[in-house]
Amino acid sequence: MKFDRLLSTLLLLQQRDLIPATELAERLEVSVRTVYRDVEALSAAGVPVYAERGKYGGIRLLPGFRTDMTGLTTDEARALFVLVGESAHSALGLDRALGSALRKMMAALPAPHRPAAELSSRRVLIDPDRWLAGPRDESDLEALHTAVLADRRLRIGYRHSGSTTRNFYTVDPYGLVSKAGTWYLVADHDGRPRLFRAERISAATVTAEPVRRREGLELAQVWKELRQEVEGRSGGTRVTVRVRRHRLDMVRRITGAHFLGPASPASGDDTGDGSDPDSGDDAWVTAELMYPVPAAVRQLLQFGTDVEVLGPPEALRELARVLAGLSSLYQPCAD
Repeated sequence: MKFDRLLSTLLLLQQRDLIPATELAERLEVSVRTVYRDVEALSAAGVPVYAERGKYGGIRLLPGFRTDMTGLTTDEARALFVLVGESAHSALGLDRALGSALRKMMAALPAPHRPAAELSSRRVLIDPDRWLAGPRDESDLEALHTAVLADRRLRIGYRHSGSTTRNFYTVDPYGLVSKAGTWYLVADHDGRPRLFRAERISAATVTAEPVRRREGLELAQVWKELRQEVEGRSGGTRVTVRVRRHRLDMVRRITGAHFLGPASPASGDDTGDGSDPDSGDDAWVTAELMYPVPAAVRQLLQFGTDVEVLGPPEALRELARVLAGLSSLYQPCAD
């Protein structure tokens, strides 16, 4: 443990000219006294490190000192080479840079770790896109990425869902987030956190004004706040359905976050999983879904007779209205 801490101290000091001892102690999760003992140990081992006392003091390395030692363990090397699907990097114009960086990293790894890292890159792949996601609207992610890194306020043109007109906002960006294959701009607007879907941003102009983020907040914190807000929204329409058992996995996968799970077993139902007592692929499983509005229940029409909506009444009326319209539309074909 002490060796790992000494190595971490050395790598941190190579990144900055001077680091306060209190900051090092916080990042390494040790006491300030332990930091000074570690500095003495590094100095005794021949590393030109020293402490500067005083209000503006800290720990620093002798200028010009560098070490090529990465200190990576086998598992750490593997972690670096577990690749996220190329779509995320391509959207930002970083696919070539990623390949180049990985080649350089592979060359810098200690020889004993290279086989494990290379094998991980070939055997493990993370694809963030959902199944059957379909084509998306074009968005200039590379330009938006460049704008976000400028640490300036942004002027964006944005089209809200269901609208054909654009609204213009001046926002203070924290950064970009890719969620299940969809990119979002996370920014403050009038001092409040907002999510802007990147494919609906028709223009992004960097202003001359410095960004005005809320003090002490970073992208990860604001994203967590917004995600909890979205996931914690109450209301909506709870829909009860019957699904044929052999189609349950497909329904769960396609409906995604709308799928709440099997309904509570009815009186006399001993299965405990929301299914009818009979068995086999044709057995019905009772489940519940949550949609933001009754009209969204139309998503279930794609499953045909394998899904039966049991309630609520407004969901049944919505389906009846849609089916009546379809019947009228295609009645000439039947004749």
